[in-house]
Amino acid sequence: MKLNKLSIADKQIFNRYLGFSRHELSAYSWQNIYIWSSLFDIYWELIEDNLCVFFKDNIGFFLYLPPLGRQGTPQNIEEAFRIMDRFNRNREISRIENVEEGDVVFYRRMGYQVREKYPEYLCRRTEQAQLSGNRFKSKRATCNYFTKHHDFDYLTFSLKYRQDCIRLYKQWMCMRKSKYADPVYQGMLEDSRNCLELLLDDYRELDFLGRVIKVGGLVKAFTFGFELSQDTFCILYEITDLSIKGLAQFIFRRFCTELKNYKYINIMDDSGLDNLKKVKQSYYPAKLIPAYIAKRRNE
Repeated sequence: MKLNKLSIADKQIFNRYLGFSRHELSAYSWQNIYIWSSLFDIYWELIEDNLCVFFKDNIGFFLYLPPLGRQGTPQNIEEAFRIMDRFNRNREISRIENVEEGDVVFYRRMGYQVREKYPEYLCRRTEQAQLSGNRFKSKRATCNYFTKHHDFDYLTFSLKYRQDCIRLYKQWMCMRKSKYADPVYQGMLEDSRNCLELLLDDYRELDFLGRVIKVGGLVKAFTFGFELSQDTFCILYEITDLSIKGLAQFIFRRFCTELKNYKYINIMDDSGLDNLKKVKQSYYPAKLIPAYIAKRRNE
């Protein structure tokens, strides 16, 4: 079987199969899948009218999502594992990532080992827009500090800001690397930069919503996100000049204020890193969305 290499032209077929069910995990989105092609070779195939999305790197070959379709079957999954095993010398690498909580019982009944990975954080949009109450007191204060001490422009992103955003990301990345020596985190920062550059290269085709903030005529913050479902918006990037107090809190609040059509804001996972976990918990998420990995039980 010859697999299809992912291209920007596959957007329509991916959105069709992703749209068969409502999903809360950010992995179930065309935007999230596509930008990973800066780091992985991504292939897809229809198996009995189920879309299977495979990721390949120098370690191995795995299924990024469970087969997508109106009705998944054990045969779909078994065929997907056969495909993965053709590429993986070590069969233990063959696995299904980003299994949703509602499907855990199905995989366990089939005899697969299912373990939890890092959950994503789901916030109520109105809480993040209003920042009411004592628990958001410090965030209100920092937002107010920023607006009091800076003249700024909050603008819709356009590609004329592309290089400014890349420059700001590199500046932000250097500051983060100097503060956190964790090699996993530092590797994630580099990966995120590659994904950002692809996002900006293909911005017009990817249906992202972006905003920038200029302070003193320079881009000092940007954010990008996308619609995950009718009631949930996912914020994928939020990058600011860390030397400007309150800027990060302000752009997040302002963006959430705009997103009036959505009930929830998905702010992604923390990758198991304490510094990210602390930041995301500070927004008092309404819910943690679990994600799982399914593998053969004997491996």
